[in-house]
Amino acid sequence: MLQMGAGGQMLPYQGGMGREPDEQTAPAQIMAPGGEMLRQPIGKEQVREAMQTLRKYKAGKANMERRIIENEEWWKLRHWNFIPEQGTTQLKTKSAWLVNVILSKHADAMDAFPEPNCLPRAADDEQEAQMLSSVLPVVLEQDEFEKTWSDNWWKKLKSGTAIYGVFWDHAKLNGLGDITIRAVDPLNLFWEPGIRELQQSRNIFHVELWSNDALKEQYPDLEDKQLTKDIVTSKYLYDDNVDTSDKSPVVDWYYKKNEGGRNVLHYVKFVGDTVLYATENEADMRGGLYDHGMYPFFADILFPEEGTPAGYGYIDICKDAQRQIDLMNNAIVANCVAAATPRWLKRGDDGINEAEYADWTKPFVHVQGSIDENVLKPVPVQMLSGNYITILQEKINEMKETSGNRDVNNGGSAAGVTAASAIAAMQEQSGKLSRDQIRQSYRCFRSICYCAIELIRQFYGEARTFRITGPNGAPMFAPFDNSGLAPVPQGQGADNKEFGVDMGFRVPQFDIEVDAQKESPYTKITQNELALQFYNNGFFNPQMADQAAMCLGMMDFKGKDKIKQQVQQNGGLFQQMQMQIAQLEAMLGIQRDEQGNMIQGPTPGGGGGRMPAGDEMNSRSRSVIDRAKEQAAAATQPR
Repeated sequence: MLQMGAGGQMLPYQGGMGREPDEQTAPAQIMAPGGEMLRQPIGKEQVREAMQTLRKYKAGKANMERRIIENEEWWKLRHWNFIPEQGTTQLKTKSAWLVNVILSKHADAMDAFPEPNCLPRAADDEQEAQMLSSVLPVVLEQDEFEKTWSDNWWKKLKSGTAIYGVFWDHAKLNGLGDITIRAVDPLNLFWEPGIRELQQSRNIFHVELWSNDALKEQYPDLEDKQLTKDIVTSKYLYDDNVDTSDKSPVVDWYYKKNEGGRNVLHYVKFVGDTVLYATENEADMRGGLYDHGMYPFFADILFPEEGTPAGYGYIDICKDAQRQIDLMNNAIVANCVAAATPRWLKRGDDGINEAEYADWTKPFVHVQGSIDENVLKPVPVQMLSGNYITILQEKINEMKETSGNRDVNNGGSAAGVTAASAIAAMQEQSGKLSRDQIRQSYRCFRSICYCAIELIRQFYGEARTFRITGPNGAPMFAPFDNSGLAPVPQGQGADNKEFGVDMGFRVPQFDIEVDAQKESPYTKITQNELALQFYNNGFFNPQMADQAAMCLGMMDFKGKDKIKQQVQQNGGLFQQMQMQIAQLEAMLGIQRDEQGNMIQGPTPGGGGGRMPAGDEMNSRSRSVIDRAKEQAAAATQPR
């Protein structure tokens, strides 16, 4: 039976908590293989110390948590809660310029959704690298990684920090198990204050609220225990009323220990001071949770900060400009409302029926006494000058420039720019900020893929079948396991020794190259136009293969090496066909004069002379020579 950890980690169920000791401060006892009783390393005392460490970690990231919660309110256009009251107006206008910045950047990220390509570091691993290049995208697709990528990019853009969790889920595929990649809420993850990378932390805690009923159902031994109400996680300001009175925080505690000169990752799952699972308490898990020895969490940050693995996002940068834009919008709208709603100074003894005067549907207004211009006077309204509108527009432009979200990014163009090439150049230049931020996400994605390969190396003991794309684009079904990733002995003999020296093992390693799986429409158009230019300039003419290869060598564009290889292959194929044609002409005794006309040479059966004219010769040359030329030309044309 299997249990799911709060961070998505699937762990073997340990048959209840009957092994807890009577003394709350003493570690539990387990039965060793030899029959003697051993003290478990993880008990109530260790868990209580871990909770103290967790509280210190939480205090260290308190400012970050407040900032993330406030940024979420700005994202929901509820930022007036964080703007001091200005005057007595009840208007609170909201513009979405800051939201538009995030929408545009998120669209750029989705256009650049990554796809991994594995490259071998040794020639012997080339076949395994090709299989991993086909298998990894399938694993990501089955795990709905595109949704995880999208969810984390929202977090990254809003608050600057997105965290991925890479776990092994034993329950997947009907118990066969597979990799799970999840978006982790930064509010639920705690690390050592002052570090720069998550892997440098001495401990990492992931806390998630579980319903008490579900928790006791999954762990029956908790039925008679008082669950803690110590909520250690911060909460967003939800629209709905989220009741946490019947929930308890379940903690996933990860920590590293140096054993035998290598880092060993251990894992403890507990609620309150009750241990639900601990790798150090299991005889078959003393080697750690994962063989790779890394924390299964990877941070993707937008704008880095020193002394923390987290970052800050676009809301942190642009919220001040958004605040000023809304304050000016509010003043302008209030001025317009005041000008459109006339107010009057009214004398107390004027005898005017106020209800009829204020009702514009009444054709008559009753008045007692005389009427003159001193009875009512309009309240003057000072209209704002056009300078304020200009200042407002400049603030909007400031946000666009600060965030790199210029009009050209969203399909617009500057005044006077109409040429397609100029607009394309502006789009290319304006997109450099998005490309830089996406490249950082690619680095994080590369770490995720390395971790996934290590999980495949550890857990893919049984073969499973993947539907992959074959060499000709047709789907094919290929079995895959971790046999090609296992350590390779370096010695020649059965004992892996040479001259009595143990040669050790080589572990197949790979480099990850990340490409964009989904190109933007503009990129596709540019690539198609480049292909047409190559075709019109004769790059695919096999007779010009050498010149085309030299020209391609001086160029730089995506896929250049593949195109250059195809051009050279076409040239080589054309030369082979020319040689075959020459051999065929020699066998038939065909020769050519200076003008290229075919003449009949000496043959074994008789003399030579000019080829006979007429339908017979045309038919023969058509069936032998020209048909061979057509086949050669067709074989070298791009498909």
